[in-house]
Amino acid sequence: MKKVRFLFPILFVLIAVESFSQDFDTLNIVKKGAKLTKVSNQFKFTEGPAADRKGNVFFTDQPNNKIWKYDTKGNLSLFLDNAGRSNGLYFDKKGNILSCADEKNQLWSIDKKGNHTVLLDNFEGKLLNGPNDLWQDSKGGIYFTDPFYPRPYWARKNQEIDKKRLYYLPKGSKTAIIMDEDFKQPNGIVGSGDGKFLYVADIGASKTYRYEISGEGKLNNRTLFANVGSDGMTTDADGNIYLTGKGVTIFDKTGKQFAKIPVPSGWTANVCFGGKNRKLLFITASDSIYTLDMNVKGVN
Repeated sequence: MKKVRFLFPILFVLIAVESFSQDFDTLNIVKKGAKLTKVSNQFKFTEGPAADRKGNVFFTDQPNNKIWKYDTKGNLSLFLDNAGRSNGLYFDKKGNILSCADEKNQLWSIDKKGNHTVLLDNFEGKLLNGPNDLWQDSKGGIYFTDPFYPRPYWARKNQEIDKKRLYYLPKGSKTAIIMDEDFKQPNGIVGSGDGKFLYVADIGASKTYRYEISGEGKLNNRTLFANVGSDGMTTDADGNIYLTGKGVTIFDKTGKQFAKIPVPSGWTANVCFGGKNRKLLFITASDSIYTLDMNVKGVN
């Protein structure tokens, strides 16, 4: 057992670190001899992992309304309480956390001290369904998915917007633009490392699509990438796409599945690369978080 200290409040928690004997040596993308490691299972439902420039990973425990930090030394600490029921996270170029703040169906920007600014709180005067996941392009605009998952902490139970959409929020704008609404339940989203493609999962239809990014807030040529949906996703420097759900399933840039990482906790909600060299795969899985040392480097 390993003791780690909260940033605030000042108290201690115990973290059980457990490694599993799964053999990954046949996968060239995984570091030789690496083991899937459970870092902790003290949460209720983990989501939204994102790494800052140093490789520290921040993730959410949405039912408990918290954002946690897993640093490059392996220490786990509480970053933010009362986190707006944050779901998907992403770091902007200034080091702020962009958040799908699900409590009031908003997009937030959270600074290094935990202070937040509301970036978006409606579409055409109607409450968003519940922003779920997001990705920022090189221009500072934000693509985000808006499915509908009724929450027990919401006063309303019905959608104000009938369609479950993919939106784009231009940098500095308070008005989102509809990118696509042909989904059953859009969820995970990520852009390619070169910024040329956007991947969006329709978890309700068990599909993942790829779009060409043709300009700021412009998408063309939606094509089927994989016949599987995803709760969250990430990419690596080789252009591989990592989809979550039942473990982590890995596809090459052509859409061919070539690897699978089983996770004992069952459902995996999201995944990202962290660590000092961005070669640590970080997986959120229900009440647990896991890590796996990789040979490939993450780019998102």
